[in-house]
Amino acid sequence: MNHSDSPCTLIVGSGHAGAEAAIALRQNGYTGRIVLIGNEASLPYQRPPLSKGFLAGAVDHPALLMRPADAYEKANIETRIGVQVTSLDAARKLIELSDGGSLDYSHLILATGSRPRPLSGLDPECPLVNLHYLRTLAHAQQMREQMIEGKRLVIIGGGYIGLEVAAVALKQGLEVSLIENMDRILARVTSAEVSNFYQQVHQAAGLKLHLNARFDRLNLDAEGKGVESVQLSDGNRLPADLVLVGIGAIANTELAEQAGLAVDNGILVDEFTCSSDPFIHAIGDCSNHPSERYGRRLRLESIPNAIEQARTAALAICGKPAPYRSIPWFWSDQYELKLQTVGLSQGYDQTCLRGSPATRSFVVFYLREGQVIAADCINRQLEFALIKKLVQGGQTPNAQWLCDDSTPLKDILAQANAIA
Repeated sequence: MNHSDSPCTLIVGSGHAGAEAAIALRQNGYTGRIVLIGNEASLPYQRPPLSKGFLAGAVDHPALLMRPADAYEKANIETRIGVQVTSLDAARKLIELSDGGSLDYSHLILATGSRPRPLSGLDPECPLVNLHYLRTLAHAQQMREQMIEGKRLVIIGGGYIGLEVAAVALKQGLEVSLIENMDRILARVTSAEVSNFYQQVHQAAGLKLHLNARFDRLNLDAEGKGVESVQLSDGNRLPADLVLVGIGAIANTELAEQAGLAVDNGILVDEFTCSSDPFIHAIGDCSNHPSERYGRRLRLESIPNAIEQARTAALAICGKPAPYRSIPWFWSDQYELKLQTVGLSQGYDQTCLRGSPATRSFVVFYLREGQVIAADCINRQLEFALIKKLVQGGQTPNAQWLCDDSTPLKDILAQANAIA
């Protein structure tokens, strides 16, 4: 235990949010003890490549590390990896660990992340050898070993993870079928224009797409240890050598609930990432924060959100509070396509298409009452900074100019600023 009177900040979770919070505390002058606790057997690593470069065999574990071990040593950050926090006593400001140890704190940062949503009806205590959820290095390693040319991969879920893995698998010569229960892929996050574009790209690459398809059950092999086929509710059976489930994620809020913190689709925090306990902050996938821009609470699963919230928490603990007001942004790499999204498009009443999907380089702007609320950018990396400014500023530009690829974005931004 930490019996000294000097301040101690414990960070539970060693993903992007936790690792960034530890470094940001030091960068902002924090002189107390910092302990970064992670339940995986690795130092903090980059997760986006798991469904792309790592799965393809182009990137290995050392290249995934966010920082080398000596970076934490130089910053005087203790790393406790491969250890689970088993309990949190907020009244005593104490956590207990799976190795039998305990630590007390002056501040606690929960960066516990999220876990894949499981298929209903499956017993998590009886894992199947060829059924995969892609969240951790260990998950990706197991899947990578089974991704062999000619094997049949069935993906359940038409979101980013499923499509990124499909792109890698098709390039490697696997037969890939994808099941989506809605009438288009990416239906929850983007417009029909973008969904249709990605559908055409994937089908041209050989993806067998099953839309409006309801998963019914997994048919197991004779030993009951692996999946032999995936059965749909219409009776269709898709033979499978391996299966990936990508149907969303659930915030890891168990510790927060045990400590009596306010929880509702994530740990509820204020604009400074502080929970209902003034000594406990929550950041990243597990937190649910108020958005001034969108007028509601948001729980976001994105690397930029994790990093920016980590910096907000560090500032607050260091006595330099600055509210978290960032506009969400995300990215996805599939084949040679880079999708960059800024803002949340829900509630749009107009779209503006800039460029042509036929050229594999275009933007879809989402407007509500003339205001740009979001944009999906495909292979427009050089323009993305200006597009972010249009969205972040809540601009109301000339919609005809927005759709005209020959009108420079900097002119559109200047015109919108002049009106504002």
